[in-house]
Amino acid sequence: MKIGILGGTFNPPHVGHLVLAQEFVENFGLDKIFFIPTNVSPHKEIESVNVADRLEMIKLAVAGNNCFEVLDLEIKRKGVSYTIDTIKELKKKYQGQEFYLIIGSDLANDFSNWKDYEEIKKIVKVVVACRKSFPLKEKDDFILSDVTQIEVSSSKIRSLIRDGHDVKYFVNKEVLYYIKEHGFYLRKEDS
Repeated sequence: MKIGILGGTFNPPHVGHLVLAQEFVENFGLDKIFFIPTNVSPHKEIESVNVADRLEMIKLAVAGNNCFEVLDLEIKRKGVSYTIDTIKELKKKYQGQEFYLIIGSDLANDFSNWKDYEEIKKIVKVVVACRKSFPLKEKDDFILSDVTQIEVSSSKIRSLIRDGHDVKYFVNKEVLYYIKEHGFYLRKEDS
């Protein structure tokens, strides 16, 4: 079985995550994509939403797609979420499977700063979703893939919500309902 690994804060998960994952299923013949929300990101500070709510939002986002599965192993492991630890855990649990780590070109440009990045490349195939807004500086040993360019990010969505804009076309309706129900990403004086 060929399995894609898509990690992140998913704060919130958006259509860009879903389109990217579906394209990798189709373009690389992946049988499954594991969405793995970080507990504590080594790369960025997670703003305002606790890990249980981020986990719930990504579950809502991928519901109904049999190729998508959410794993909470980084959350259960606690502490800082390092990709190498996650990959080793997956390789042990799913022996004999072929893994593809999916990262954007923004993360690929910083990949050499990741913990044990050389070991990561030995254990899994690193596939880079090339984005025009983040040109790839070095090709390294990456498998490159052009993907549909959806210029949306979780930080942009949070900003739009804070400024009172509608984000219904950036996140699916279940995630949007969850965000509204919990009052996520509003300005402090609005919440």
